[in-house]
Amino acid sequence: MTSTAADSVQDPSAPTERTRVRRAAYRGHYDRPTLEAILDDAYVCHVAFADDSGVRCIPTACWREGDHLYIHGSNGSRMLKLAAAGAQVCVTVTHLDGLVLARSAFNHSMNYRSAVIYGEFEAVPDAQKAAVLDTFVERIAPGRSRDARPGDASELAATTVLRIALDEAATKVRTGGPKDDEADLGLPVWAGVLPMRDAHFAPITDAAPAGVPDYVRRWQDAVPLRETRDEEARRAAVR
Repeated sequence: MTSTAADSVQDPSAPTERTRVRRAAYRGHYDRPTLEAILDDAYVCHVAFADDSGVRCIPTACWREGDHLYIHGSNGSRMLKLAAAGAQVCVTVTHLDGLVLARSAFNHSMNYRSAVIYGEFEAVPDAQKAAVLDTFVERIAPGRSRDARPGDASELAATTVLRIALDEAATKVRTGGPKDDEADLGLPVWAGVLPMRDAHFAPITDAAPAGVPDYVRRWQDAVPLRETRDEEARRAAVR
């Protein structure tokens, strides 16, 4: 049997030839806590694969549970069919944390956290689909799976759920300010970091006769204090 890079992994924290960070290698990390933190902050991943028509890269919702990253979708999805059949894939997640403005155009950069996973997806057995999808719903809004109608037999039958092991993965993280050349440090040019983060905005209630659950109120509590008047009006509408 032909071995793959993943077959040679003895230590989960050791890089393989595919995962080894070569450019700015000091920013590379191979430990599980860093990987899990990046994946757990993600709602979307990108899945790259090759088929008869060429190379594809598809964005899709994702969530981590234990030692696997999960995706799901319609049984008719070409990507899911190929992935379920054992196609080699590369899955990526990226978070942008800041724009780094240096004194020279050349040294501008970004602060980021990124993860790359190599391997093959496997199908989640039908008997486990409902529980796994409940985990996804809980990832979106803790407590939501108790409120929303669960998927029925026909909906579960129409859904493919796949998972990929985190055995062959790497992360790369940049933090801090600009790395200017010494000759540029005296230039009268502003330099620094423009921080960025995901922002919560006030929930927008659908026209439905239901109270506001705690997980929606918690989302409201995360809304920045300085809001526009429109955002404040939307927030008042769900109280």
